[in-house]
Amino acid sequence: MASGNMKEIKRRVKSVESTMQITKAMELVASSKLRKAKMRAEEARPFFDELYALMCRTAGETRGLDTVYAVKREVKNRLYIVIAGDRGLAGGYNSNILKMADTAWVGGTKPKIIAIGKKSVEFFSKRDYELIGEYPGLAEMIKVADAADIAQTAVDMFLSHETDEIKIFFTQFVSPLVQNPVAMSVLPIIAPVGNLDRPNRRTVDYDPSPEAVFGRIIPRMITSLIVCAVNESYASELGARRTAMENATDNAQEMIDTLSLAYNRARQEKITNELNEIVSGANAL
Repeated sequence: MASGNMKEIKRRVKSVESTMQITKAMELVASSKLRKAKMRAEEARPFFDELYALMCRTAGETRGLDTVYAVKREVKNRLYIVIAGDRGLAGGYNSNILKMADTAWVGGTKPKIIAIGKKSVEFFSKRDYELIGEYPGLAEMIKVADAADIAQTAVDMFLSHETDEIKIFFTQFVSPLVQNPVAMSVLPIIAPVGNLDRPNRRTVDYDPSPEAVFGRIIPRMITSLIVCAVNESYASELGARRTAMENATDNAQEMIDTLSLAYNRARQEKITNELNEIVSGANAL
């Protein structure tokens, strides 16, 4: 009985050790990639924040601005740019942002989706969403040209009234332990309340006109926002994966320790039984 139990325990220990080797390797790979991704996200973040604030502030500080980009409409159609990962095993990283996007709309038709990341494509294609664009494998090294294509598609849909609202869903990197899913409104541009009435409001002159300037810079600004959001999401994915694999490795080690203790007890039981048999045999003589 003890011998059979020992064989089963040894088999389970080998299985858990194999799993632990995989999780440890994935943890090391994620840690290695995270350094560069974190640096890229943190270096771009001030530009990211200021760029978005500039879009809103410019719309709020320009009197008489007549541009479609700043006009609020009745929201009947939505376009969501949703950034998720290309792989799993990253804790709640993918599920958190995908659930946020899936539950963000209330009433009206389902949003149209531009899905960035394999998991985003799979999630929305299985749930009867209309996919306007699919971009798997983009996050690790996003190119400006790819982001420009996405931005131009979104802007064209907004200008043609195919959509009345555009949002970007991404995950903001805080630390390897903390990642925050974020929904950012892109179009129409929402100006800060009271901007036009500030006493120290700056007067800005545009040449040839505010509308012409907006028409040129908005697609470029959205391109930059997409690049920054993808960088934030990729750093978040690596941080979440590193943490998840670290926890999995620790759990595997704990399981091995528990199984080793059970193996030693079974082995001790077997030795004790053999000694009892020897002693019983000697007494019989």
